[in-house]
Amino acid sequence: MAKTPARGLGKGLGALLGNEDLSELRKPVGYINKEVVSPESKPRDTADILRIPVDLIEPNPYQPRMSFDVQALQELADSIRTFGLIQPITVRRMGNKYQIISGERRYRASLLAGMDMIPAYIRDASEQGMLEMAIVENIQRENLDPIEVAMSFQRLMEECRLTQEQMADRVGKKRASVANQLRLLKLPAKVQHDLKVGLVSVGHAKVLLAVEDPATQEMLCDLIVKNGLSVRQLEEKVRALGKEKPEGEAEEPAELPEMYYRLLENVGRYFGDNLSLKRGRDGKGSLTIRFDSDQQMEQFLKALDQR
Repeated sequence: MAKTPARGLGKGLGALLGNEDLSELRKPVGYINKEVVSPESKPRDTADILRIPVDLIEPNPYQPRMSFDVQALQELADSIRTFGLIQPITVRRMGNKYQIISGERRYRASLLAGMDMIPAYIRDASEQGMLEMAIVENIQRENLDPIEVAMSFQRLMEECRLTQEQMADRVGKKRASVANQLRLLKLPAKVQHDLKVGLVSVGHAKVLLAVEDPATQEMLCDLIVKNGLSVRQLEEKVRALGKEKPEGEAEEPAELPEMYYRLLENVGRYFGDNLSLKRGRDGKGSLTIRFDSDQQMEQFLKALDQR
């Protein structure tokens, strides 16, 4: 999908930031108090994030993606050098090695970044139910940061093949709460890092999610860290940016009611991320579906006929 060009920041967001160096505040995230895995050691909890030496990790020979964009990999590597690998990979034990289940792009970028240890979940060949219970137990811990919670939700859906509704039942939360938590993973790495280490709050993150352009999200995040903006002050900055939009451009969408999350989840089973839903504060909007083939659409129509 083509990236939307960044909007001009009008008078002043760039000027407000100045050239202050925030590197002292932004240290790469580390997974402390976690066991460093060797060929002889076994994880006690498959829901924990453990650090594995890179020479013990092997790519998956069945990886469907055969080529990786070199420039995108380098950009991810640069991000990893600055913020660390925020979203761990998932591996399984294969003899004295660990084979990648998911996250090969992150693994390759970590190698480019010069990392000698990579944070990972280790997936045992145990029963699915045991894995599910371990992840749910991990989510219920009180010391998890918002990004860790969001990653646990995502992992529960992907590895245990649960819908958002099923996952919400497992963790005792409303579906909308789960969907909002997962949205945090759509933020740029810089914002995820600052949320993870406590430089910004979930309230700040929700306001930033209403901003479409990632570069603007990052600059606003810098402003929060530099000036200690409250959530209300950040909302005022975002509103001020909205007033600088070209005449006739739509305002930022309101928070979606739960039924729209159900719609995106159900239709997304057939079209993945090829969906775009826009809804204004008056309830009017549009749903755009991009499909890859006639067969994909035929499969979707058959599913509708069976309901």
